[in-house]
Formats: sequence, structure tokens, C-alpha cells
Amino acid sequence: MPADLSVHPVLAVIAAQRLLPVLRSADADAAVRETAALLAAGCRAVELTTSTPGWAEAVGRAATLTDAQNRPAVIGLGTVTTGEDAERALDAGAAFLVSPCASAEVREVANRRGALFVEGGFTPGEVAAAARHAGVAKVFPAHVGGPQYIRTLKAVLPQVRLVPTGGIALGQIGEWLDAGAFAVGIGSGLPADPAELAAVFARLAAVDEGEAAR
Repeated sequence: MPADLSVHPVLAVIAAQRLLPVLRSADADAAVRETAALLAAGCRAVELTTSTPGWAEAVGRAATLTDAQNRPAVIGLGTVTTGEDAERALDAGAAFLVSPCASAEVREVANRRGALFVEGGFTPGEVAAAARHAGVAKVFPAHVGGPQYIRTLKAVLPQVRLVPTGGIALGQIGEWLDAGAFAVGIGSGLPADPAELAAVFARLAAVDEGEAAR
């Protein structure tokens, strides 16, 4: 029987940081280096991708890292569309899987192994179907609809945790969160400077603390 993924602990980690970095790196070494920098800056969950050469090695090495509070890194793998890649990713140490579109193969593997699968969609029907198994859906490509589209989706699918990804700039995160996004996936545009990275995660943490106090 599939695990109850609606309360999967990885969702709590993603919810806490609000920003989900998506790394499309040149190779495994670069992926591990970039992941380490994000973890040191205050991040804990990082999504690597199958477009990175040697991605299985990258996942395995990144999964052994710890964040700034010495907690185990939560490493996911994105652009997973086949059952074979899903098995390899989980065997390597991935804590969650992400796909830009529906994938019954990946869903079956994730359910069987109790892993979180953030399935993608764009139309209301696709998003609802993607969220049926885990309560969360990747909205891709998000820039096509903009934050207002997230508001519209939340109006008709209020129970779904939406993770818009694709074409979102770092400075726009607040707009997407205000529109109802559960978290925001960002690939390009992440600052390389460690201090800037730390400032980004500190600001997001401060927003969460302020919301909790209200």
C-alpha cells in the first residue's frame, strides 16, 4: 500500500525554507560544490537534476553532507521521468523525486519505496492529478501564468501545495509566496556569493517567523 505522503517529512523541510534550489550543474563535482554552498548558507533541501552528467554520483555524495545546523542534507532529484531513474536516484540516497510532468512509472516506484514524488503539471486538471498522491504539485512552466495563475489555481484547488518552477527570478519569490505558493523552485539566478545566499535564506526564515507570530 502506498505510504501516506501527505505528511511526508520532506514536505516540512521544503515548507520551512520556502525556496527550493534546482541545480543543473556541469558535472558531479560542481553539483556537490554548489550544494555544499547552499547548505552552508542556510538551505537544507536541494534538488539536483538528471541533466547533470554523473547525477547518481552527485546525489550520493551530496546526501552525505550536512547543513549549517549539522542536520543531514535533504537531496532530491528532478527531471525524473522513468522508473529506472527513480530507482537509481533512491538507491543513491535521494530523499525526494521531482518531475515536470506526469509519470506513472516514477509514481509507482515512489509509492512502493515510501519516497516523496513532486509530480508536475500546468492546467488545473494536471495539477489536481499530480497532487492526488502526495498533496503537492510542481507548476511548470510557472512563468507562463505568473503569480496570478497561482492565485487562480489556489482558488479552485485550495488544498494543494503548489511549487511553481521555471522562469522565476530570485527577487520575485515574495510575489509567488504571497500568491499562495507553498515553495518556489529556482534554477538560474541564485547568487554565487555565500553572504548573499545566506541573506536570502535569512530573509525567508524571518518571513516565516513573522507569519507564525501573527
